[in-house]
Amino acid sequence: MSTLFIFLLLIALMLTGMPISIALGLTVLTFLFVMTTVPIESVALKLFTGIENFEIMAIPFFILAGNFLTHGGVARRMIRFATSMVGHWYGGLGLAGVMACALFAAISGSSPATVIAIGSILLPAMVEQGYPKRFGAGVITTSGALGILIPPSIVMVIYSVATGGSVALGPNGERVLSASVGQLFMAGVIPGLMLATLLGVTTFYRAWKNDYPRLSRADWAERIKTFRECIWGLLLIVIVLGGIYAGWFTPTEAAAMSAVYAFVIAVFVYKDMTLKDVPRVLLGSANMSAMILYIITNAVLFSFLMTSEQIPQQLTSWIIGNGVNWVTFLIFVNVLLLLAGNVMEASSIVLITAPLLFPIAVKLGIHPVHLGILMVVNMEVGMCHPPVGLNLYVASGIAKMGITELTIAVWPWLLTMLMFLVAVTFIPEISLWLPRMLGML
Repeated sequence: MSTLFIFLLLIALMLTGMPISIALGLTVLTFLFVMTTVPIESVALKLFTGIENFEIMAIPFFILAGNFLTHGGVARRMIRFATSMVGHWYGGLGLAGVMACALFAAISGSSPATVIAIGSILLPAMVEQGYPKRFGAGVITTSGALGILIPPSIVMVIYSVATGGSVALGPNGERVLSASVGQLFMAGVIPGLMLATLLGVTTFYRAWKNDYPRLSRADWAERIKTFRECIWGLLLIVIVLGGIYAGWFTPTEAAAMSAVYAFVIAVFVYKDMTLKDVPRVLLGSANMSAMILYIITNAVLFSFLMTSEQIPQQLTSWIIGNGVNWVTFLIFVNVLLLLAGNVMEASSIVLITAPLLFPIAVKLGIHPVHLGILMVVNMEVGMCHPPVGLNLYVASGIAKMGITELTIAVWPWLLTMLMFLVAVTFIPEISLWLPRMLGML
């Protein structure tokens, strides 16, 4: 009864148009006042202790690093390098867009930031070269979603935080820890590269089929020159992933290092930013960080309520008792997350659903890292379809296209992403092979 009340109240509040974060907080307060004897002081305590998590500090640092790189000319240099490598193929500028999005994703951690950084430069160039605007917008909108799959990823950090410190019982009663940020980052490398390749194949096929223009082939001198120009940005990938794997620093320390490094190369190396621009970037990053941290705070409260009412344990017992196997469960998870993607943004979905799904998945023998990557890929799909796909709105502003027209434009790539989601769901080794090879599992 209490479970039904909690979720009906949450859904009712969200249907009023109330922000997700406030709806979560009000649901908790209403339930505590009406249906429990839990002291209300515990809410205030949980608000402060809930975000006393070292890994949460990675979020504002990655946001700051991404904003420095977006304003610091790194994206433009990556586009030039990608164009010199694949611009002579069918749909060359589109393929360069996929490649540039993949490279920028590996240093930003955010899908909207990737769409803005690459799309604002590449989309006008594609239209000028004779590509249909729909084609260019479809490429950038979907390829920008790589920002949360290729590490570092803010959504992976949020998943780790949402399940952090949790211990669930496996199929044989063994204790299973939640996934760490480092494990998730390494697990995202292979799926990220695979999805980038599949999006590139889709782009190439559509360009070949419609005979879209190609650029002249760049010589190796030009390729080496453009690579040298963007090498400072690409080194950030080595700093973050290499540093985490080598044990030089934790993911949070890697985020701090990336923010400092991004500031140095944007202001002192590339000099596309001046010191006068820094306060504006800091303020924008603070605004975005505050928004995400506020959502996390209220989601922690909601998680506290579910734990105190033993809702995850009740759901686990009910699912196991009804003989649901891991295949049926994963199909249900995909449907649930795709439906949630219609009405909520990625971080809210992960924060609400991950604490519920984690103990059930572990009990069915599903690895926490596999579940995490599965959720991230679902969030990618959700960012690219209406009505609240964030990438759609960002790309709509850049391309000056309506949401309906843009939704039609992204369908070929969105279908590719859905097929990839099926593969990630039922082939766990896509996510688990690399971290297992590196001895992280």
